[in-house]
Amino acid sequence: PGKGNLQLTGQIGDVMKESAQTAFSIVKANAKKLKIDSDQFSKFDYHIHVPAGAVPKDGPSAGAAMFTSLVSLLLGKQTRPDVAMTGEITLRGLVLPVGGLKEKILAAKQAGIKTVILP
Repeated sequence: PGKGNLQLTGQIGDVMKESAQTAFSIVKANAKKLKIDSDQFSKFDYHIHVPAGAVPKDGPSAGAAMFTSLVSLLLGKQTRPDVAMTGEITLRGLVLPVGGLKEKILAAKQAGIKTVILP
């Protein structure tokens, strides 16, 4: 039950919070195109928790992944566990380049990720 609110918790910085809110806004604005039942936004609240893991998280790089996760949830379609992605998302839904790609790709490889989607 809820009213379509988005709650963000965990070790998450202001820029990452903004990315999550942007992703949520884009999903809501494009629900029809994405074949998402827009009634879900008036019936439920949504909660994104970023676990601490001893490292504070911040930056815009998770925007595309948050968008994809929200769409996955709302469509009831699981994402592949061996895929990772990075990219800043704009209010128009564009995915922008981000930094630290070498480090992100190495971390993905160490985590057993087989496919990395880059902007």
